[in-house]
Amino acid sequence: MTIANALLVTVAGLLAGAVNTVAGGGTLITYPVLLLCGLPPVSANITSAIGLAPGYAGGAYAYRRELRGQRHRHLALGPTAIVGGIAGAALLLVTPPGSFQVAVPFLVLASCLLLLAQPALAAAVARRAGEERDRVTPLAHAGIFLASVYGAYFSAGLGVLMLAVLGIVFGDGLQRLNGLKSSLSLVIVLTAVGIYAVSGQAAVGYTALLLVASCLGGTAGGAFARRLDAGVLRRTVAVLGIALAVVLFLKR
Repeated sequence: MTIANALLVTVAGLLAGAVNTVAGGGTLITYPVLLLCGLPPVSANITSAIGLAPGYAGGAYAYRRELRGQRHRHLALGPTAIVGGIAGAALLLVTPPGSFQVAVPFLVLASCLLLLAQPALAAAVARRAGEERDRVTPLAHAGIFLASVYGAYFSAGLGVLMLAVLGIVFGDGLQRLNGLKSSLSLVIVLTAVGIYAVSGQAAVGYTALLLVASCLGGTAGGAFARRLDAGVLRRTVAVLGIALAVVLFLKR
């Protein structure tokens, strides 16, 4: 690891922590930077996932009040999230590196589209908030399982996808659903990280830098980022992600 690469990854971690606090999509910053530093695609994805994990813990803690009264939902859907997280992490580890490299541009593009659609999805959730839909149905389990597989395989856009699923299957306020989304996302990420940590494919030095930088970015950097327009930040990250997807498509 060169000093230049260490500085680059540290800055990326700070920015990703701040961006995740406001709009989501931090993986779209750290993943390409790790590729630029010479990591293979699967290793870059795993390193990014582990390094940004503390941000999910911070998000769940921040929404602890909104999680009150939702214990039954979390207990019902938590095991589904764990199974989906295991499946997604295992799928990544058994996917041939060449196949993952082919899939990444599509995953990045899908993540960018989810990020751009976030306001519309949030508005749709808010409009349906008054509907009586509290029971945990098979549809809820299916939706959370698929979102968990995706989130463990490639985490960019996980929060947006989870919020969309929860908005479809439950009738509740947006902030309460955000709390449940944050809690379940933490379960998924920790499940995946537990598997990735013993896989030997994480770059230890870069992971350590991201762990520290993303924490700082999510607190000090996040406080600054809140002063920015969330829509502008979201569109900026999405545009950069789309540019990355184009570059990755051209390199295939």
